[in-house]
Amino acid sequence: MENWIDYLNDIVEYEVRWNIYKTVIILFVLWLIKKGAYKLIGIRTADDMKRVYHWRKTIQYTLAIVGLLLIGNIWISNFQSITTFLGLLSAGIAIALKDIFVNIAGWIFIYWRKPFDVGDRIQIGEFKGDVVDLRLFQFSLLEVGNWVDAEQSTGRIVHVPNGKVFSDPQANYSQGFEYIWNEQQFYISLDSDHKKAQQILKDIMYELMQDGFKNIERAMMKAHKEHFIHFGQYTPTVYTKINERGIQLSLRYLCHPRKRRVLEHQITEAILERFSTEKGIRIVYPITSVYMQK
Repeated sequence: MENWIDYLNDIVEYEVRWNIYKTVIILFVLWLIKKGAYKLIGIRTADDMKRVYHWRKTIQYTLAIVGLLLIGNIWISNFQSITTFLGLLSAGIAIALKDIFVNIAGWIFIYWRKPFDVGDRIQIGEFKGDVVDLRLFQFSLLEVGNWVDAEQSTGRIVHVPNGKVFSDPQANYSQGFEYIWNEQQFYISLDSDHKKAQQILKDIMYELMQDGFKNIERAMMKAHKEHFIHFGQYTPTVYTKINERGIQLSLRYLCHPRKRRVLEHQITEAILERFSTEKGIRIVYPITSVYMQK
């Protein structure tokens, strides 16, 4: 009897060892395939980065599924009933792990409908930033805004559950039309020459953006053709209004979201320089005076 038990133990140990060897070989082969595939889709130009990212993700998920099936066939007896197993597992996830199931559904929705993609600047709920990664349960944003002005990067990575695409509205800065409207307000005194101030603002904008108008026009035509996005005017405009501070000049123009702060800086510097030489234009701002009695 003891000899028979020892014999069975030897058989079991042999099968386990052989299964381990086969598992290691499968993992090694899949690793080689992944490395080889990565080299075949290597980045050739900067524009290839998004394509390479999606190809890498596709290869990773495909090899993971293939590895699961092959290794499962080694270790699980009656692996032909895996369909039933996966069905029960999915039902269990749907009931007991609702959030995980919703995040997976969100991941499928993001890849299928593409409300946003890697590299897009988006806002979803209270989170705003550039999409830097898409994963099975969450996507990652390089945060912009928050305590930083003009929507520049904060340096933080924010991980957002994929299920948020079903519950929170999304704003995409990059899809459809890659430019946004920006406005800057300047105030001059009521006795200032506002007509001349308007012309100076327009001249400054044309000097700064003359090289970018063709790109904006091409983007406008593409947006109108693909998404029926249309603006009556895409060149810089100055609107005038009187309020308690004097004459408000609102400079409205199209700019790229990532260049907003730089352009605001250039415009402000140019306005301060030009207005300082004009005697008929005086910039006004609120002043608070405090008188201390001795």
